[in-house]
Amino acid sequence: MSLKNKLNRFKAHMGLDEKNEIETKISNDIVLPYLNEWEKAGSSPYFYENQFCYIKEIRFPLDYQHGKYKLKDFLTACSTWDDFSGDHPLSAKGLSPSDLFFFDTETTGLYGGAGNSIFLLGYARFQGNDFVLRQHFLPEPGFEVALYKSFLENVDYTTLVTYNGKAFDWPQVKTQHTLVRDHVPKLPSFGHFDLYHASRRLWKNQLESVKLVKVEEEILDIKRTDDIPGFLAPMIYFDYVERKNPEGILKVLEHNEIDILSMITLYTHLTFQIFGVDSSQTAAEKTLIAKWYQYIGESDLAASTFDIAALEGDISAKHQLAFYLKKEKKYDDAKTLWIEVIEYGDESDKKEAYIELAKLMEHQYKDYVQAIEYTKAALALHSSLEDHFFRNANKRLKRLLSKK
Repeated sequence: MSLKNKLNRFKAHMGLDEKNEIETKISNDIVLPYLNEWEKAGSSPYFYENQFCYIKEIRFPLDYQHGKYKLKDFLTACSTWDDFSGDHPLSAKGLSPSDLFFFDTETTGLYGGAGNSIFLLGYARFQGNDFVLRQHFLPEPGFEVALYKSFLENVDYTTLVTYNGKAFDWPQVKTQHTLVRDHVPKLPSFGHFDLYHASRRLWKNQLESVKLVKVEEEILDIKRTDDIPGFLAPMIYFDYVERKNPEGILKVLEHNEIDILSMITLYTHLTFQIFGVDSSQTAAEKTLIAKWYQYIGESDLAASTFDIAALEGDISAKHQLAFYLKKEKKYDDAKTLWIEVIEYGDESDKKEAYIELAKLMEHQYKDYVQAIEYTKAALALHSSLEDHFFRNANKRLKRLLSKK
């Protein structure tokens, strides 16, 4: 089918007639709605069979600043992982910077489920000496074959980087892909870094929410101006489908662009946090990084990071470090730290520290009187008389009283 005939079929789908003034010529005979506006925004049409979509491409130099970092800092972050001897869910060891594929979608609904469709596939990756950001836009429902064909025919990546993409974006892609899989390339396999879970681990108690826009404002020094709120994107899309004027939808593309650039900045920042090279990192953040190491089984890295945070005065770090000192049979050092915790720590750490001191007094120092006092102090802080902590502490107290 000729390009002219394809476009004539598009006109029928779009409800345009020969008198429609919004058509813009791209040759003597071929027209598309508002094409000049799309081209001014850096977009061009992609045709496949009787469908089309728009592709927008932007190249960002490595000196481009987005929040706290320039894009070239991402290259430093990637190379930092090369000397990492442990295991970490965000480790880029063995990967080149171009292997990371920063990906985000916009959909017709804020949640998954039937009736929710993707209308924008956006991604960025390091190529040559730039970051190349591309967006594939669905001009109307029913043209998904062109959308996914344009997206998948040249996609080559090793590791997907998303923000809540494991729970939302990629499941949506897989669902939509099943509808057109007989006409487009298959979805490639890949690793997946989901920065949402990393952000929750570090900042869920610091921020009112860990939505990307909040992490941008409070952590990454990114201030959006004249941005379209994400919840408006579906309404703007449906307005575009009806009127074809791209003014509003181009703002949605700008919103998506910022999301993707922010993920690059966030991955850079998280890497610098993990390795303790962020000069503004707080002792509390070091403690959270240590707990992350602890969670993934990197006990040596956890202990050394707790040690650094403890030296900077973080009480929670001192509490956790005491466990490692006890394991190394440095009982006096562990005791000293737990005494600090019962004086300055929060209630949860205090209760645990009292019990640990009671254990030291009973087993290492054979001071049963002091062990009893520490156990009673822990019970005095505890409100429930039915849970696991109460039962264990009460059992300990009874045993100690029998030894007295």
